[in-house]
Amino acid sequence: MAYSRIAKLQQTVSGGAIIFGIASILSRVLGLVRDRLLSSHFGASSIADSYFTAFKIPDFIFNIIVLGALSASFVPIFIEYWKKKGHDEAMRMAVILLNLIAVILIIVGVVCFIFTPQLMHVLAYGDTAEQQSTTILFTRIMLVSIIFFGMSNVLSGILHAHKKFLIYALAPIFYNVGIICGILFFVPLFGPVGLPFGVVFGSFLHFAIQLPALFRTGFHYRPILFLKHPGVTQVIRLMPSRSFALGLTQLNTMCIFAIASTLGDGARATWQYADNLQQFPINIFGVSLALAVFPFFSEAYAENNMERFKQVFSENFRRILFFVIPISIITLLLRAQIVRVVYGAGVFDWEATYYTAQTLGVFALSMFAQSLIPLLSRSFFARQDTKTPVIISAISVIVNVVCAFVFAKHLGIIGLAFAFSLSSIVAMLLLLATLRVRQGDLDDDRIISSTWKIIGAALLMGLVVHGLKYVAAPLVNMQTFVGVFLQTTIAASGGIMVYIVIAKQFGFVEAQSIWNRFVSFRHILRKGNHK
Repeated sequence: MAYSRIAKLQQTVSGGAIIFGIASILSRVLGLVRDRLLSSHFGASSIADSYFTAFKIPDFIFNIIVLGALSASFVPIFIEYWKKKGHDEAMRMAVILLNLIAVILIIVGVVCFIFTPQLMHVLAYGDTAEQQSTTILFTRIMLVSIIFFGMSNVLSGILHAHKKFLIYALAPIFYNVGIICGILFFVPLFGPVGLPFGVVFGSFLHFAIQLPALFRTGFHYRPILFLKHPGVTQVIRLMPSRSFALGLTQLNTMCIFAIASTLGDGARATWQYADNLQQFPINIFGVSLALAVFPFFSEAYAENNMERFKQVFSENFRRILFFVIPISIITLLLRAQIVRVVYGAGVFDWEATYYTAQTLGVFALSMFAQSLIPLLSRSFFARQDTKTPVIISAISVIVNVVCAFVFAKHLGIIGLAFAFSLSSIVAMLLLLATLRVRQGDLDDDRIISSTWKIIGAALLMGLVVHGLKYVAAPLVNMQTFVGVFLQTTIAASGGIMVYIVIAKQFGFVEAQSIWNRFVSFRHILRKGNHK
């Protein structure tokens, strides 16, 4: 019965978003547990800097090869093959692509393993030779993870196309479980080198958890390579522009880390800790909705149903803003409390808390833009247009890197956050404007009206949060975890209640839509229980 209820839920955008959202919340909660363990053990130190820097080369390879091939084109092409040539032929194309990606990743991984020292001289040019050697070792171990991730993401694409969102969404949870195991068990056994071993273990779990659901789709592995398969060549043909865009994004982060390496020990860890916190709401509301809506976008374009596309786009655009704008204001107003609650343990001192909180506050200014970019990008990917997002991504990277060099001289790591936020807003506005020109009316009147209502309600909520923060402070012991947690909870809860009351009182369409989806979800569960 539970499987039947989940199957029904996965057939709608809102149902898929609910599954992604719940799984994303669990994954992000585990991510916060992971980061708290990491910060309490290593703080904002050189070891943490080496650990976070070591991700950059594997992430770069993964993004340009795997995500470049899969994120923009695989799902639409798989669905097109499935509809036109049958399920077996679509699966054959997927198997060939899986084998091709695995071979490429092994070759590229070996090359990068050999030249890791040279790459680190560029990526961490501000580090001492001793710290660079630590980062080199961490990077070489983490390179193994890209092979598991490469294969895992092909499996994810197949499950995504079949609208089997549950296992697809659970994979990141198991990735975090692997990293937590690394911190709790591998580090005591092997020292700091246990951190990258935890990453490799997590990537293996990310891959393995999807296998049972994959085989239920009718997947059969075969060791075949046929590079001239039309579906594979179509994916490869669409790959360069998307790979270039993702490569630019990774290069952007690498430039930030290179600049941050000159700002002293802990700067890169500070950036990453703050970024991980902001990614919590962005992934739950922005990425989850974008992932859930992608196959529906693809189907609308395949059927040339532009009215359906406009409806789905408008609903989810407004839904993202309804959640993210108030969350960004809460994050801005309670940034120090949030950082102290999540990271304030062990060797994570007040200086690390201050700079992480200020960086998080700057990120909050662009949280709405970062949450909308995945939805806007997939609206182009669904029509197999990967060139437009790459051009806009290039412009965004240029804005970020130029501003980062200028701002870092005066504001340090906080300046890098300002540059990143500015470039994110620029990218979002350019994507939206281009889509509007190409697509025509996107339900503009409703989007604009809803946005102003959401902003007004969120600002009133912010006044309540700010007031309750100072009302609660004298009532608790602010020198303890419990005291800071209570202050944060009281202020945030009071603000959220005011926001909900305003949304209900003034009949926000987004609030009613969300309530209707909740009622529908509850009805599905009840119906399943009576069977």
